[in-house]
Amino acid sequence: MSKWLTGARLAAYGGAYFFAAGAFMSYWPVWLRDRGVSDTEIGTLFMSRQIISVIATLSVGWVAHRLGGPRGVMVGLGLGGVVMVGAYDFSYSFFAIFVVTMIWGFMWSPPMPLYDGVLVTETKKHGLDYARVRMWSSVAFIGGTFVAGIAVDRYGPPWVLYVGLASIVLLAPFALLLPAAQARAPAAGHTHAAFKVGDLLRKPAFLLFLAATGLCSASHSVLYSFGTLTWRGAGIDDVTISALWAESVAIEIVLMLFGGWLLSRIGVCGLIGLGLAAGLVRWTAMAFTTELWALVLLQALHSCTFAATHLGAMAFLQRALPANGVAIGQSLYYALGTGATQALIYQFSGLLYAEVGQLAFLGMTAVSAVGLCALLLLSRLWKGELLVGASVPRSA
Repeated sequence: MSKWLTGARLAAYGGAYFFAAGAFMSYWPVWLRDRGVSDTEIGTLFMSRQIISVIATLSVGWVAHRLGGPRGVMVGLGLGGVVMVGAYDFSYSFFAIFVVTMIWGFMWSPPMPLYDGVLVTETKKHGLDYARVRMWSSVAFIGGTFVAGIAVDRYGPPWVLYVGLASIVLLAPFALLLPAAQARAPAAGHTHAAFKVGDLLRKPAFLLFLAATGLCSASHSVLYSFGTLTWRGAGIDDVTISALWAESVAIEIVLMLFGGWLLSRIGVCGLIGLGLAAGLVRWTAMAFTTELWALVLLQALHSCTFAATHLGAMAFLQRALPANGVAIGQSLYYALGTGATQALIYQFSGLLYAEVGQLAFLGMTAVSAVGLCALLLLSRLWKGELLVGASVPRSA
């Protein structure tokens, strides 16, 4: 099979997933507000979904490992996702929305680390660039954001749900295009000593990695929960808001195209640090302005606060863990790093936004600062070697 066809098959699932993610991330709070959910309750929903996501990511990842591959699990979760999005359409009370959100969180979060695991393995196997294949997910995110913004502008908030559903129905069939199972045996001559999850969690460098990347991801909590609501309150129309979200991901794509070059220049810790440092600037400025020209500049920093950090995280996992341990590392990264950390910060964000409104972004500046401190400790402790298994020094 040709490389471009293999790349297309790998990219299809990510495209469907992130089209829905673009619609939901940019306009889901608008849908919730339309259903009468308060700001504090929005924070509770986001936090609760993240907690469920942690449990789901770890448990579903274990099931996928026992089954010998993620494809069947991803098909099942895709079919269940269609049902749960439909259930949202009939949910009007906070309790009903909360129950559906808990079930939805269990189905929505696990496919991402499973998909990323397939992507990392298959792109390496076929000589493809991970960042370039993953880039199409970002393109789809832009499409979902734009379509959701236009739909809300013309037909109202209920259409956020319908836009997301349009691509969620594609998750199951596109999951069938993925490889049936990942290779379990490492290549000859590259075997490493087996290790347990506890061995990894006892490594200070890995814990610092989870803290740095998790806090960088969690620093987006106010933006994801209340960014669109803040901008709407400032009089910015929905089409322009969707363009702001799309712009952030478009710039992210540019960084991914040059991610390999940047990694070779500043290293793993440099990429993650770029994201955290950009967060200090981005969130501080967003606390004080809703001027359109300023938001255009600040949204461009998403290329650093998300893309640079994500590429740095994937590179860390590839370098710090043996080949047969990357999947476990990714599950811990998504569940404990980004999942559990973001769950706590989401609730904090909801309470903070309810009290001080837009100034809640300053709380995210503090989160980024703590993450940067963790990264500085990591850079002093880890020099590119494997954390478990045979120790093979590499450049950090």
